[in-house]
Amino acid sequence: MMSCDEKTERLLFNFADARAAKEWRPVNDGVMGGRSDGRFHITDAHTMEFFGTISLENNGGFASVRSVPRTLDLAANDTIVLRVRGDGREYSLNLYLPDRRMAASYRAKLSTAKERWTEIAVPMKEFVETSFGRVVPNAGPVDAAKVNAIGFMLSDKQSGPFRLEVDWIKVRSAADHPSIQD
Repeated sequence: MMSCDEKTERLLFNFADARAAKEWRPVNDGVMGGRSDGRFHITDAHTMEFFGTISLENNGGFASVRSVPRTLDLAANDTIVLRVRGDGREYSLNLYLPDRRMAASYRAKLSTAKERWTEIAVPMKEFVETSFGRVVPNAGPVDAAKVNAIGFMLSDKQSGPFRLEVDWIKVRSAADHPSIQD
């Protein structure tokens, strides 16, 4: 018997493909005069490592990495599921839309355990709209169908080195079929 409560998962990003590095790019506070250094590379273990140093100089304080825009086919009831190994710091999981507004994204908190792999599930309803790092008041939910990029950001106002390793990113959707009884 299958019910509409069943979930299906679809892989959005893995890092085993030789082209994986071309699907991501860093964006750091240097775009606003800051001095943080955030980079990424694909490891021999086929993970993406996002690493660097946060600097609070020149009103800086953030580093990020994001996927290049492409169709992700997300829906409002989807959940983003990822496997990460962090450094104990709190990152943001960001969703981007093809919007002309500067520094706009939808964010959800992403807590990491120091040097331990963790699987994290973030429902679409947990993402809040932000602009320049501040929550946009009275904003509606993310229009999941328009999301065309995903990313990770560290902006915890703590200077120093950081490291986040990502094994894979999936989307979990409610099954789109009615109840079927055998």
